[in-house]
Formats: sequence, C-alpha cells, structure tokens
Amino acid sequence: MVSSPVRVRGGADKGARMIAVEQRGDLAVIIMRHGKANTLDVEFCEALAARFCALRDAAKAVVLTGEGRIFSAGVDLKRLSAGGADYVRRFLPSLHRLYEAVFFHPRPVVAAINGHAIAGGAVLACCADLRFMARNGTRIGVTELLVGVPFPALAFEILRFAIPSRHLPAAVLTGRTHPPDSALDLGWVDELAEPAALLETALAAASELAARSPAAFAQTKKQIREIVAARYAARGAATDGLVTEIWCAPDTLRCIRDYVARTLAT
Repeated sequence: MVSSPVRVRGGADKGARMIAVEQRGDLAVIIMRHGKANTLDVEFCEALAARFCALRDAAKAVVLTGEGRIFSAGVDLKRLSAGGADYVRRFLPSLHRLYEAVFFHPRPVVAAINGHAIAGGAVLACCADLRFMARNGTRIGVTELLVGVPFPALAFEILRFAIPSRHLPAAVLTGRTHPPDSALDLGWVDELAEPAALLETALAAASELAARSPAAFAQTKKQIREIVAARYAARGAATDGLVTEIWCAPDTLRCIRDYVARTLAT
C-alpha cells in the first residue's frame, strides 16, 4: 500500500554528508546539501527517504529546504546517462521511495524553496503540504519531456494532486519553468517570501500545523491524499513498468545524453 511506512536500505546516518537535520524545538529542518544542485541519485534518494522515515515520530513537523541557491535540480542526468539502463532500473524505485516517504509523511511537511526546483526537484517540492518560495531568481517547473522521459506513476499523481487541474497540461507538456510570481499564480507554490525570511516563514507555518492534534492531522492528511494512493494502487505498477522501459530504451538514453551535452556540459 502506497501510504504505509516506507522501508529504505541503509540507516539514517548514511546520508550525513548529503543532508543536515537541525532541530528547532519540536520541529526538524532537513537541509539538502548534495553537491551544488541537490541532484537526485540512488544514494541521495535513499538517504533522504530514510531521514523522513526516522522523523515520523521524532518531530512534530518537518521543513525541507536546500543549501545554497538551489532547492533541487532534479534527477542527476549525468549519472543516469553514464549508468545506462542498469542504473535506471536501480534509480527509479529509489526515486519512488523518496516521493512516497515525503508525500505520505504523517506529520506536517513544509517546503522552503530557496532556489531552483526543476523536474524531479519540483515534484519533491510538491510532496509538501505547503510550499513557500523565495522571491528571487528562483524558478520551478517540470522539464521531463524536454529531456525525453515520461513521468513515473507516483510523480505524475503528485503533480496531478498539487497543481490546479486547469494548469496541469501546460505544466507537464511544455516543460516551462516559472519565476516566483508566475509560480504563485499557477499554483506551484502557496506563498512567496523574501529570501532572508523564507526559512522563518516556513517554520512559522510548520509550527502552526504542528499545533493540531497529531492523530487528527495524520488522519485528515491521509484522507486528503487517499486519491493519490488509490490511483497508484489501481494502475501505478503497470504504468511504472512502461515508464521504465521507455527510460531504458536506447533512443531515450540517447536523448538524455544529447540533453546533457546541450545544457549541462561544463
């Protein structure tokens, strides 16, 4: 069942160099600090999922943010293109476990989007109950189709849940990314904040949600998100089978390599 506790390989200390956790009273702040862009690879996905699982009963609410100027740039495409189909088949289940652990976390989760949230990083932000975005040069959006890959089943259902239905087709089909004001108008985020005030704004919102009865909050959140669990249970595994084959196809891997060469070459 999608909404059951997630089991991940490795302990909470596995990702100590990738993730910092700061306690603010009863609240936990998870700070992603994996390289320059918090790109999602197997190890980072597993470590971040483990952190959320460890905090299920250890913090009344969680604020998720990034270190530096990027929240998360999404999938590590360089690693994926180098690893090929074998790596893809390891990576996609890890990505699913990360989204599952964050989206179905029973406590309040607030995203403090400090910098760019792109592709898988935008989906990660959408896993939160509330999303606050820095009013700076930050952009958010999903570029999967520009890369040449379809959305894994749970990732798509999370976007369908988080983005207003009238904006969803354009969001997923065009690959556009949006600055703060546009992101607010299109429903990507709930509120904007000045960069210096972003974390405190997110903490205040998390504290407000944490003041609710934990049992009542968890049950209500479960009811709100049941539609995602039901849709995934009905056809998620079949969809992911097709999606995995497309990601692993030689033509797709060629598209990914071409995208990396055009946009990420250093």
